[in-house]
Amino acid sequence: MTFKAPDSLSEQIAHYLAERIIRGELKPAERIQELKVTQALNVSRGSVREALLILERRHLVTIPPRRGAHVSELNEHHVRSLCTLMGEMYILLGNGVATGWKTQADLAPFVQIQQRLQESFARQDIKTFVEDSFNVMRAAYPFADNPYLQETVENLQPAMSRNYYLALDQRKAEMSEYLALFDQLLEAVIARDQPRIRVILSAYVQRSCDLVLAALAVR
Repeated sequence: MTFKAPDSLSEQIAHYLAERIIRGELKPAERIQELKVTQALNVSRGSVREALLILERRHLVTIPPRRGAHVSELNEHHVRSLCTLMGEMYILLGNGVATGWKTQADLAPFVQIQQRLQESFARQDIKTFVEDSFNVMRAAYPFADNPYLQETVENLQPAMSRNYYLALDQRKAEMSEYLALFDQLLEAVIARDQPRIRVILSAYVQRSCDLVLAALAVR
């Protein structure tokens, strides 16, 4: 049995601020004032500073010298750069599952996520749909067995969530397309077809990038 320690206070503060950034309540380039956060949450200034450093590692905040923390910018260059990097990491995870699964029980988590995605699509529940899209990669971590890859993906996940949240309305029209793509991906993983996995995931990342850029253009 393994035990997971509860999130530290700084992690909880970072999560609170991250959600506000992802939802667009804190705007790009907006300053995050430590004192205001300290007073609003009734926490220590040291905990807030540590939370901001966590958010800097997760690419939601920038902390220039002597200027304080600001919400990171969101532009075409950042979106394309993030999508390119995440695409390669998705492929590493997909290949890890393809080469590592041994029994049908190993594939069960992905089949369960597939079912939840179908249920979210039926309800037009975009938020849950996107959350389960990220759960696919978390289910793949044990197969890739690469702690550096896992840490990097987890640190970039909030930035990806921010991008997806920006395009949520547009993603409604793409849910059925993604479901079909996930079906193809699962078939490729079962067949251990790594070239096909690359083609499918590259197409998914490019389509996601296009949606985010379209939303950014009309923001």
